[in-house]
Amino acid sequence: MSKEPAYKLKNLYGMRREMSVGFYITDFIFRKLFRQNSGVKWAIHHTSTIHNPEKINRGINVFPGDSPGVYINAVNGVTIGDYTNIGPNVGVISSNHDFINNDEHVAVEPIVIGKFCWMGMGAVILPGVQLADFTIVGAGAIVTKSFLQGYCVIAGNPARIIKYLNREECDAFAQTRK
Repeated sequence: MSKEPAYKLKNLYGMRREMSVGFYITDFIFRKLFRQNSGVKWAIHHTSTIHNPEKINRGINVFPGDSPGVYINAVNGVTIGDYTNIGPNVGVISSNHDFINNDEHVAVEPIVIGKFCWMGMGAVILPGVQLADFTIVGAGAIVTKSFLQGYCVIAGNPARIIKYLNREECDAFAQTRK
């Protein structure tokens, strides 16, 4: 049996090829019927939570929360560049609570994540962090500061650079996506 009719159906309804129809049915049930993450304008995994989705600016082929268990707090804003992937159980936290009054959030700069980045399972990105293009965040990393040079792999707690990527290879790959 050919998969061609399924692809045509997915294209007709704006579904991504790599996601199953079951993913979209579950998304519909949780977002539209149960109203969980109802403000999110794209399909997400039913175990993910996104606060203030209207303050998320996402690039081409970016679907924050499509992996299981993702938590995004976008109170101060989050920008995610083109073709960036967010793995399972990643936390993106754009604000902290006030130390004295836990009912208030502290205003800080928004989180900015560049193009072609990748956050591995269980990574946490903290308020005000900026990650330049081609920054790979290792599984379980706690990112407490910005990495503005990009083209690197960061890991650990707190995250630090463990490897540099070949800039020419990365840029050549990026050209294939235009």
